[in-house]
Amino acid sequence: MASKLTLESKVKLHSGYEMPVLGYGVYQVLREVASDVCQEALRVGYRHIDSASAYRNQGESAASIPASGIPRSEIFFTTKIPFRGKPLNYQNAIYLVDKALAETKLDYLDLVLIHSPYGGVQARKEAWRALVDCVEAGKVRSIGVSNYGVHHLDELEAWIKELEAERGQGKGGVLSVGQYELHPWLCRHDIVDWCRARAMVLQAYCPIVRGERFGDPKVKALASKYGKTEAQILLRWSLQNGYVPLVKSVTPARIAENADIFDFDMTEEEVAGLATDEYSPCTWDPTVEALDT
Repeated sequence: MASKLTLESKVKLHSGYEMPVLGYGVYQVLREVASDVCQEALRVGYRHIDSASAYRNQGESAASIPASGIPRSEIFFTTKIPFRGKPLNYQNAIYLVDKALAETKLDYLDLVLIHSPYGGVQARKEAWRALVDCVEAGKVRSIGVSNYGVHHLDELEAWIKELEAERGQGKGGVLSVGQYELHPWLCRHDIVDWCRARAMVLQAYCPIVRGERFGDPKVKALASKYGKTEAQILLRWSLQNGYVPLVKSVTPARIAENADIFDFDMTEEEVAGLATDEYSPCTWDPTVEALDT
């Protein structure tokens, strides 16, 4: 699969829209530099920016789009609505989407994710209903979730069916994307299997494990074999597993390096050989939280 991918490649979502296969993430990017680094990413060839309300830089990140001169229609912009901070309910979810539109000055958001399952059953249900209404209103094109465990996903699937019974076939919302920390030391087979069984697109954040696994013998050997960096090997692992990796750097050389992953293929055996049985998150892990958390 991977040999045919390019930086311009896209994956089709359940919503009918397309998402570029490599995303530029802006987690912990300072507002003061967010527009500049996003412009640099767009200059290199990225067409997918991943932000969030909680990052406090979505407006500055989106300002890179008109500044770049690239048509809005060619750029995929994601944000997320949080459960922490402002208490989440239907009204606040609508408010956060409207705030994102105001801050970004975009006519629509390509993707909005519920950032985590925190908040409890009712909060999750109300947030999803709000996103469904935002899609129907034309504010948002595609919706999904981030950091949901299988039990949260089962709950959401049942809720979508309830909404369809109430509102009509196909009116419960289209679950297009699941975003997770995914890498060889956190393969999340249960979640991946659940999403793949429903043809959801999986986005992988922390795909290079924040550099914490650089020096791993298998990764080093493959980097040497293919003349690539260890970061590029890990990003290629994501691509060849069918994920959409989200990678972040504020250094121009690294921004370009992270996009230079489309000129080689690892073998199926090499990709499989990198995966481990470890369960080692390098960041938060809301997937394990109880339904009533």
